[in-house]
Amino acid sequence: MNIIETLEREQIARLTESREVPDFRSGDTVRVNYKVVEGTRERIQAYEGVVIARRGGSNLNASFIVRKISSGEGVERIFPLYSPNIAGIEVIRRGRVRRAKLYYLRERRGRSARIPERTRGVARKTKREDRADGNE
Repeated sequence: MNIIETLEREQIARLTESREVPDFRSGDTVRVNYKVVEGTRERIQAYEGVVIARRGGSNLNASFIVRKISSGEGVERIFPLYSPNIAGIEVIRRGRVRRAKLYYLRERRGRSARIPERTRGVARKTKREDRADGNE
């Protein structure tokens, strides 16, 4: 392991100790809470949409693209995964897709742009946890 990789791992560890980065992939619907600075005020703005791509793997420069429909118009935004301006990322639902890059959603509208929910493994795991906790 060279010096650059060790420095990157230290920076990632430092940035992830304040907030957890959830496990998500293309097709998942996420809500990104992003810090917005307006003059002297700072507020948190939520951006919710479908992850259409991830880049950079587990690198410090990793990023992901989120697409949402706002007023009938498609809007995409690129977020650096380890940015200090991201207050939090939460996964709303898991999507079942067979591709890593979902750029084809740009041309789709309505029902053809829908992504089915991935329930295998995810739902069963939570049911087992509920049974173990006795909440069923």
